Amino acid sequence: MTQPRTFSDKVWLLLKGLAMGAANKVPGVSGGVVAFVAGFYEEFIYSLQKINRKAFKLIIAGRFRSFYRYVNGQFLSILILGMLISYFSVSQLLDYLIVHYELFVWSSFFGMILGSIYYIARDFDEWTKRNIAILLCGIIAGISISFLEPATENDNLIFVFFCGIISVSGMTLPGLSGSFILILLGNYVLLLVDSVNALYNTIAEILIFDFSFVDNMERLRLLKVLISFSLGSLAGLVTLSHLLGYLLKHFKSATYAGIIGFIAGSLGVVWPWKEKIVAKDLSGNTIFDTEGNPILTNYKRFIPNSIDYETIIAIFFIFVGILIVLALGWYGDKTKKIN
Repeated sequence: MTQPRTFSDKVWLLLKGLAMGAANKVPGVSGGVVAFVAGFYEEFIYSLQKINRKAFKLIIAGRFRSFYRYVNGQFLSILILGMLISYFSVSQLLDYLIVHYELFVWSSFFGMILGSIYYIARDFDEWTKRNIAILLCGIIAGISISFLEPATENDNLIFVFFCGIISVSGMTLPGLSGSFILILLGNYVLLLVDSVNALYNTIAEILIFDFSFVDNMERLRLLKVLISFSLGSLAGLVTLSHLLGYLLKHFKSATYAGIIGFIAGSLGVVWPWKEKIVAKDLSGNTIFDTEGNPILTNYKRFIPNSIDYETIIAIFFIFVGILIVLALGWYGDKTKKIN
Protein backbone atom coordinates (compact mmCIF):
# COMPACT_ATOMS: atom_id res chain seq x y z
CA MET A 1 0.00 0.00 0.00
CA THR A 2 1.44 3.42 -1.00
CA GLN A 3 2.14 6.17 1.53
CA PRO A 4 -0.28 9.15 1.61
CA ARG A 5 1.03 12.04 -0.50
CA THR A 6 1.44 15.54 0.90
CA PHE A 7 0.33 18.61 -1.03
CA SER A 8 3.92 19.33 -2.08
CA ASP A 9 4.26 15.71 -3.29
CA LYS A 10 1.16 16.17 -5.47
CA VAL A 11 2.44 19.45 -6.92
CA TRP A 12 5.82 17.89 -7.64
CA LEU A 13 4.14 14.89 -9.29
CA LEU A 14 2.02 17.23 -11.43
CA LEU A 15 5.20 19.00 -12.57
CA LYS A 16 6.72 15.62 -13.44
CA GLY A 17 3.64 14.91 -15.54
CA LEU A 18 4.11 18.27 -17.31
CA ALA A 19 7.73 17.41 -18.06
CA MET A 20 6.85 13.90 -19.20
CA GLY A 21 4.09 15.15 -21.50
CA ALA A 22 6.36 17.79 -23.05
CA ALA A 23 9.14 15.22 -23.59
CA ASN A 24 6.72 12.79 -25.24
CA LYS A 25 5.79 15.37 -27.88
CA VAL A 26 9.35 16.28 -28.91
CA PRO A 27 10.82 13.95 -31.58
CA GLY A 28 13.91 12.22 -30.20
CA VAL A 29 13.10 12.78 -26.53
CA SER A 30 11.52 10.04 -24.40
CA GLY A 31 9.08 10.73 -21.58
CA GLY A 32 10.28 7.49 -20.03
CA VAL A 33 13.67 9.14 -19.41
CA VAL A 34 11.91 11.81 -17.32
CA ALA A 35 10.19 9.07 -15.31
CA PHE A 36 13.48 7.23 -14.84
CA VAL A 37 15.55 10.24 -13.73
CA ALA A 38 12.76 11.69 -11.58
CA GLY A 39 12.59 8.39 -9.70
CA PHE A 40 9.01 7.26 -10.41
CA TYR A 41 9.57 4.92 -13.38
CA GLU A 42 9.01 1.65 -11.50
CA GLU A 43 5.95 3.01 -9.66
CA PHE A 44 4.57 4.19 -13.01
CA ILE A 45 5.07 0.78 -14.64
CA TYR A 46 3.71 -1.21 -11.70
CA SER A 47 0.68 1.10 -11.39
CA LEU A 48 -0.17 0.60 -15.07
CA GLN A 49 0.34 -3.12 -14.59
CA LYS A 50 -2.54 -3.08 -12.09
CA ILE A 51 -4.93 -2.28 -14.93
CA ASN A 52 -5.81 -5.94 -15.35
CA ARG A 53 -8.69 -8.40 -15.05
CA LYS A 54 -9.14 -7.73 -11.34
CA ALA A 55 -9.35 -3.98 -11.99
CA PHE A 56 -12.10 -4.46 -14.60
CA LYS A 57 -14.01 -6.77 -12.19
CA LEU A 58 -13.94 -4.00 -9.59
CA ILE A 59 -15.35 -1.52 -12.14
CA ILE A 60 -18.10 -3.93 -13.25
CA ALA A 61 -19.02 -4.53 -9.61
CA GLY A 62 -19.31 -0.78 -9.07
CA ARG A 63 -16.48 -0.74 -6.51
CA PHE A 64 -14.92 2.42 -7.92
CA ARG A 65 -13.15 3.43 -4.71
CA SER A 66 -11.51 0.01 -4.44
CA PHE A 67 -10.52 0.24 -8.11
CA TYR A 68 -8.98 3.68 -7.52
CA ARG A 69 -6.90 2.39 -4.61
CA TYR A 70 -5.95 -0.85 -6.42
CA VAL A 71 -4.47 0.89 -9.49
CA ASN A 72 -2.72 3.60 -7.41
CA GLY A 73 -5.27 6.04 -8.80
CA GLN A 74 -4.02 9.18 -7.06
CA PHE A 75 -0.55 8.74 -8.55
CA LEU A 76 -1.80 7.95 -12.08
CA SER A 77 -4.50 10.63 -12.14
CA ILE A 78 -2.15 13.45 -11.07
CA LEU A 79 0.57 12.31 -13.46
CA ILE A 80 -1.82 11.96 -16.42
CA LEU A 81 -3.41 15.34 -15.58
CA GLY A 82 0.06 16.89 -15.82
CA MET A 83 0.60 15.25 -19.22
CA LEU A 84 -2.78 16.49 -20.53
CA ILE A 85 -2.10 20.04 -19.33
CA SER A 86 1.32 19.84 -20.97
CA TYR A 87 -0.11 19.05 -24.39
CA PHE A 88 -2.00 22.35 -24.39
CA SER A 89 0.60 24.51 -22.60
CA VAL A 90 4.23 23.47 -22.10
CA SER A 91 4.40 21.54 -25.36
CA GLN A 92 3.01 24.59 -27.19
CA LEU A 93 5.85 26.66 -25.73
CA LEU A 94 8.32 23.99 -26.84
CA ASP A 95 6.91 24.15 -30.37
CA TYR A 96 7.60 27.91 -30.39
CA LEU A 97 11.13 27.53 -29.00
CA ILE A 98 12.02 24.80 -31.50
CA VAL A 99 10.90 27.05 -34.38
CA HIS A 100 12.82 30.13 -33.18
CA TYR A 101 15.74 28.67 -31.16
CA GLU A 102 16.08 25.19 -32.58
CA LEU A 103 19.84 24.70 -32.07
CA PHE A 104 19.71 25.75 -28.42
CA VAL A 105 16.65 23.61 -27.65
CA TRP A 106 18.26 20.50 -29.16
CA SER A 107 21.49 21.32 -27.30
CA SER A 108 19.57 21.39 -24.01
CA PHE A 109 17.90 18.06 -24.80
CA PHE A 110 21.25 16.54 -25.81
CA GLY A 111 22.68 17.63 -22.44
CA MET A 112 19.65 16.21 -20.63
CA ILE A 113 20.14 12.83 -22.31
CA LEU A 114 23.86 12.87 -21.39
CA GLY A 115 22.96 13.74 -17.81
CA SER A 116 20.34 10.99 -17.77
CA ILE A 117 22.85 8.38 -18.92
CA TYR A 118 25.24 9.40 -16.14
CA TYR A 119 22.50 9.52 -13.51
CA ILE A 120 21.06 6.10 -14.39
CA ALA A 121 24.41 4.37 -14.93
CA ARG A 122 26.23 5.75 -11.87
CA ASP A 123 24.69 3.27 -9.42
CA PHE A 124 24.49 0.36 -11.86
CA ASP A 125 27.27 -2.05 -10.95
CA GLU A 126 26.11 -5.35 -12.49
CA TRP A 127 28.22 -5.16 -15.65
CA THR A 128 28.28 -8.85 -16.49
CA LYS A 129 29.07 -10.05 -20.01
CA ARG A 130 25.34 -10.59 -20.63
CA ASN A 131 24.42 -7.07 -19.50
CA ILE A 132 27.22 -5.50 -21.57
CA ALA A 133 25.93 -7.40 -24.62
CA ILE A 134 22.39 -6.16 -23.92
CA LEU A 135 23.74 -2.60 -23.46
CA LEU A 136 25.44 -2.75 -26.87
CA CYS A 137 22.27 -4.13 -28.48
CA GLY A 138 20.31 -1.24 -26.99
CA ILE A 139 22.83 1.30 -28.34
CA ILE A 140 22.79 -0.27 -31.82
CA ALA A 141 18.96 -0.38 -31.85
CA GLY A 142 18.74 3.27 -30.76
CA ILE A 143 21.21 4.43 -33.41
CA SER A 144 19.60 2.30 -36.13
CA ILE A 145 16.15 3.80 -35.49
CA SER A 146 17.54 7.32 -36.02
CA PHE A 147 18.61 6.45 -39.58
CA LEU A 148 15.38 4.82 -40.78
CA GLU A 149 13.49 6.48 -43.64
CA PRO A 150 9.96 7.71 -42.76
CA ALA A 151 6.81 6.42 -44.41
CA THR A 152 3.98 8.52 -45.87
CA GLU A 153 0.91 9.66 -43.91
CA ASN A 154 -1.82 7.03 -43.44
CA ASP A 155 -5.15 7.80 -41.73
CA ASN A 156 -6.52 4.24 -41.83
CA LEU A 157 -8.04 3.79 -38.36
CA ILE A 158 -6.53 0.33 -37.82
CA PHE A 159 -3.07 1.68 -38.72
CA VAL A 160 -3.67 4.70 -36.47
CA PHE A 161 -4.57 2.34 -33.60
CA PHE A 162 -1.27 0.52 -34.24
CA CYS A 163 0.53 3.90 -34.21
CA GLY A 164 -0.94 4.54 -30.76
CA ILE A 165 0.40 1.23 -29.45
CA ILE A 166 3.88 1.89 -30.85
CA SER A 167 4.15 5.61 -30.02
CA VAL A 168 3.34 5.13 -26.35
CA SER A 169 6.59 3.20 -26.06
CA GLY A 170 8.26 6.56 -25.36
CA MET A 171 6.44 6.72 -22.03
CA THR A 172 7.23 3.18 -20.96
CA LEU A 173 10.63 2.53 -22.53
CA PRO A 174 13.24 5.24 -21.77
CA GLY A 175 15.35 6.17 -24.78
CA LEU A 176 12.75 5.21 -27.39
CA SER A 177 11.00 8.37 -28.56
CA GLY A 178 7.34 7.85 -29.38
CA SER A 179 7.20 11.11 -31.36
CA PHE A 180 10.17 10.09 -33.50
CA ILE A 181 8.55 6.70 -34.12
CA LEU A 182 5.46 8.56 -35.38
CA ILE A 183 7.68 10.51 -37.80
CA LEU A 184 9.04 7.20 -39.11
CA LEU A 185 5.48 5.89 -39.46
CA GLY A 186 4.56 9.08 -41.35
CA ASN A 187 1.83 10.15 -38.93
CA TYR A 188 3.47 12.67 -36.57
CA VAL A 189 1.71 15.73 -38.04
CA LEU A 190 -1.62 13.91 -38.38
CA LEU A 191 -1.69 12.56 -34.81
CA LEU A 192 0.19 15.11 -32.69
CA VAL A 193 -0.58 18.32 -34.59
CA ASP A 194 -3.68 18.19 -36.79
CA SER A 195 -5.86 15.89 -34.64
CA VAL A 196 -4.87 17.62 -31.38
CA ASN A 197 -5.68 21.02 -32.91
CA ALA A 198 -9.02 19.60 -34.09
CA LEU A 199 -9.85 18.50 -30.54
CA TYR A 200 -8.78 21.89 -29.13
CA ASN A 201 -10.94 23.78 -31.67
CA THR A 202 -13.90 21.45 -31.05
CA ILE A 203 -13.75 21.97 -27.27
CA ALA A 204 -13.48 25.74 -27.76
CA GLU A 205 -16.56 25.73 -30.01
CA ILE A 206 -18.60 23.54 -27.64
CA LEU A 207 -17.86 25.95 -24.77
CA ILE A 208 -19.58 28.73 -26.72
CA PHE A 209 -22.40 26.35 -27.77
CA ASP A 210 -21.25 26.22 -31.39
CA PHE A 211 -21.92 22.73 -32.77
CA SER A 212 -21.28 23.49 -36.42
CA PHE A 213 -18.34 21.07 -36.39
CA VAL A 214 -20.80 18.16 -36.80
CA ASP A 215 -21.13 19.18 -40.47
CA ASN A 216 -17.38 19.54 -40.93
CA MET A 217 -16.29 16.22 -42.46
CA GLU A 218 -12.57 17.00 -42.14
CA ARG A 219 -12.99 17.82 -38.43
CA LEU A 220 -14.94 14.62 -37.82
CA ARG A 221 -12.28 12.63 -39.65
CA LEU A 222 -9.55 14.06 -37.43
CA LEU A 223 -11.59 13.40 -34.28
CA LYS A 224 -12.10 9.76 -35.33
CA VAL A 225 -8.36 9.51 -35.94
CA LEU A 226 -7.64 10.96 -32.48
CA ILE A 227 -10.06 8.54 -30.78
CA SER A 228 -8.47 5.55 -32.55
CA PHE A 229 -4.99 6.81 -31.67
CA SER A 230 -5.97 7.33 -28.01
CA LEU A 231 -7.44 3.82 -27.74
CA GLY A 232 -4.26 2.39 -29.26
CA SER A 233 -2.14 4.39 -26.81
CA LEU A 234 -4.19 3.07 -23.88
CA ALA A 235 -3.86 -0.51 -25.14
CA GLY A 236 -0.12 0.01 -25.62
CA LEU A 237 0.33 1.44 -22.14
CA VAL A 238 -1.36 -1.54 -20.51
CA THR A 239 0.32 -4.26 -22.59
CA LEU A 240 3.82 -2.74 -22.53
CA SER A 241 3.59 -2.04 -18.80
CA HIS A 242 2.78 -5.72 -18.16
CA LEU A 243 5.77 -6.78 -20.27
CA LEU A 244 8.14 -4.29 -18.63
CA GLY A 245 6.77 -5.10 -15.18
CA TYR A 246 7.58 -8.76 -15.78
CA LEU A 247 11.08 -7.90 -17.06
CA LEU A 248 11.79 -5.60 -14.10
CA LYS A 249 10.67 -8.29 -11.68
CA HIS A 250 12.57 -11.20 -13.20
CA PHE A 251 15.43 -9.58 -15.20
CA LYS A 252 15.94 -6.21 -13.53
CA SER A 253 19.66 -5.73 -14.21
CA ALA A 254 19.35 -6.85 -17.84
CA THR A 255 16.36 -4.51 -18.33
CA TYR A 256 18.29 -1.59 -16.85
CA ALA A 257 21.26 -2.36 -19.13
CA GLY A 258 18.97 -2.33 -22.16
CA ILE A 259 17.37 0.96 -21.06
CA ILE A 260 20.79 2.61 -20.62
CA GLY A 261 21.70 1.38 -24.11
CA PHE A 262 18.50 2.73 -25.67
CA ILE A 263 19.06 6.12 -24.06
CA ALA A 264 22.68 6.23 -25.25
CA GLY A 265 21.57 5.25 -28.76
CA SER A 266 19.00 8.06 -28.81
CA LEU A 267 21.78 10.66 -28.63
CA GLY A 268 21.96 10.48 -32.42
CA VAL A 269 18.33 11.57 -32.72
CA VAL A 270 18.78 14.67 -30.50
CA TRP A 271 22.21 15.66 -31.90
CA PRO A 272 21.96 19.50 -31.95
CA TRP A 273 23.69 20.22 -35.27
CA LYS A 274 21.39 19.01 -38.03
CA GLU A 275 19.45 20.21 -41.06
CA LYS A 276 15.79 19.45 -41.62
CA ILE A 277 14.76 17.17 -44.46
CA VAL A 278 11.20 18.13 -45.42
CA ALA A 279 8.58 16.25 -47.41
CA LYS A 280 8.29 17.02 -51.12
CA ASP A 281 5.72 16.06 -53.74
CA LEU A 282 6.48 14.43 -57.12
CA SER A 283 7.26 17.85 -58.61
CA GLY A 284 9.83 18.60 -55.92
CA ASN A 285 7.69 21.18 -54.10
CA THR A 286 7.72 21.30 -50.28
CA ILE A 287 4.62 19.83 -48.60
CA PHE A 288 3.12 21.90 -45.76
CA ASP A 289 0.81 20.93 -42.89
CA THR A 290 -2.53 22.61 -42.12
CA GLU A 291 -0.75 25.39 -40.20
CA GLY A 292 1.57 26.23 -43.10
CA ASN A 293 4.68 24.56 -41.66
CA PRO A 294 6.90 22.29 -43.81
CA ILE A 295 6.34 18.63 -42.94
CA LEU A 296 9.50 17.18 -41.39
CA THR A 297 10.61 13.73 -42.52
CA ASN A 298 14.09 13.42 -41.00
CA TYR A 299 17.36 15.21 -40.27
CA LYS A 300 20.82 15.43 -41.87
CA ARG A 301 23.34 15.57 -39.02
CA PHE A 302 26.74 17.28 -39.20
CA ILE A 303 29.63 18.38 -36.98
CA PRO A 304 30.23 22.17 -36.82
CA ASN A 305 33.44 23.06 -38.67
CA SER A 306 34.09 26.23 -36.69
CA ILE A 307 33.65 27.51 -33.15
CA ASP A 308 31.55 30.62 -33.59
CA TYR A 309 29.35 32.54 -31.17
CA GLU A 310 26.29 30.35 -31.87
CA THR A 311 28.26 27.13 -31.36
CA ILE A 312 29.61 28.37 -28.01
CA ILE A 313 26.07 29.17 -26.81
CA ALA A 314 24.90 25.72 -27.99
CA ILE A 315 27.69 24.03 -25.99
CA PHE A 316 26.68 26.17 -22.99
CA PHE A 317 23.11 24.86 -23.27
CA ILE A 318 24.41 21.28 -23.40
CA PHE A 319 25.94 21.85 -19.97
CA VAL A 320 22.72 23.53 -18.81
CA GLY A 321 20.81 20.39 -19.84
CA ILE A 322 23.23 18.17 -17.93
CA LEU A 323 22.93 20.34 -14.81
CA ILE A 324 19.10 20.33 -14.98
CA VAL A 325 19.01 16.52 -14.93
CA LEU A 326 21.61 16.25 -12.17
CA ALA A 327 19.72 18.83 -10.09
CA LEU A 328 16.45 16.91 -10.56
CA GLY A 329 18.21 13.69 -9.61
CA TRP A 330 19.74 15.31 -6.53
CA TYR A 331 16.34 16.67 -5.47
CA GLY A 332 14.73 13.27 -6.01
CA ASP A 333 17.42 11.53 -3.93
CA LYS A 334 17.01 14.12 -1.15
CA THR A 335 13.22 13.66 -1.15
CA LYS A 336 13.59 9.87 -0.86
CA LYS A 337 15.88 10.25 2.17
CA ILE A 338 13.42 12.61 3.89
CA ASN A 339 10.52 10.21 3.29
